[in-house]
Amino acid sequence: MSDPPHPQRWIFSRRVDLLLFGGTTCVSLALVIVGKFTGLWEKPFPWWAWLALVVGVDVAHVWGSLYRVYFDPSELRRRPWHYGLTPVVVFVVGGLLAQRGTLLFWRALAYLAAFHFVRQQVGFVAIYHRLAGESHTRDAALDRAAIYAATGYALVHWHAHLPRAFDWFFAGDFVSGLPRWVSYIAQIPTAMVLGAWGLRTLMRALGGRAGALPKLNLGAATVVLSTAMCWLTGIVWTHSDWAFTVTNVPLHGVPYMALVWRYSAGRYSAQSEPSEQGAAPKELGFAAWIVSKGPVAFVATLVAFALCEEFLWDRTVWHERSFLFGEWAIRPTALFTPWILAALSTPQVTHYLLDGWVWRGGSANPSLMKFLKIH
Repeated sequence: MSDPPHPQRWIFSRRVDLLLFGGTTCVSLALVIVGKFTGLWEKPFPWWAWLALVVGVDVAHVWGSLYRVYFDPSELRRRPWHYGLTPVVVFVVGGLLAQRGTLLFWRALAYLAAFHFVRQQVGFVAIYHRLAGESHTRDAALDRAAIYAATGYALVHWHAHLPRAFDWFFAGDFVSGLPRWVSYIAQIPTAMVLGAWGLRTLMRALGGRAGALPKLNLGAATVVLSTAMCWLTGIVWTHSDWAFTVTNVPLHGVPYMALVWRYSAGRYSAQSEPSEQGAAPKELGFAAWIVSKGPVAFVATLVAFALCEEFLWDRTVWHERSFLFGEWAIRPTALFTPWILAALSTPQVTHYLLDGWVWRGGSANPSLMKFLKIH
């Protein structure tokens, strides 16, 4: 993405952006402490927290791809084969993997999800560097390295200390057998990168005021620090399903839903202009109507889709929460189970894959910055 001529340092505003990343992180760390002192730390993850965080945030944010892509006729016309074939290919590949073994299916899904979670944080940092006009600087490279160091070390530690009190999706989805000494050695380059990042960040915070160094990019620094704190706390420094979930889910899902809302408010607003593909807001139907009702209605639709998805998961696969979803259930035969797993995971995997395309600026998505109101 080319740098803007007049850098804008915030996606929403200073206050909102810091709340989305720094505020979400503070809430997550506070929940870790609450869990420690209330006994939630040692217990299975409670259903009410699962409903609020896993369904209401993690699963719900996946459905944001509807507003970014599938509710927008002009966007679909722009890449019909790409958007049309992606879920089909995901379904077929998922079914073939599940046929070869349930564990193989969940293992592939877990590694893809972990990659997606890491890349999303790198993407947010890239947005802040673009806003500041420093996309191709050494500071931007150091911020990216710090994210990869923190998340990479957390994943190495996880693999070297299996089994943990938590899994990404399914028991045993990460490959075991990595020696513990690998994680100890990995601490050295991790500490070097994070130490260099911390020193450079401090120098920019102090020296930038005097003009001796570039002024600190507070948005990017907040994303890096939030990512490191949540990943290291939830995976390395604690051994609890509660701690892992309350640090892993909010930082990933909440800023993403806010970003999709920002885009949707620009794309589907009655005041927005037609896109390069020609669809005016009045042609956008349901999505435009929901957006006109405000962010609460927008989030409510995502949660509604998430609840429907979890209902199907529970009644066909897990059969664990009849007190929430009722007694009705389907117990498919071994022949159909792989394809049910593939079908139910298709929205999630499609979201993972499309995110690598739909949030790129420049010629790849010429209307993106306009609808995000980033100039």
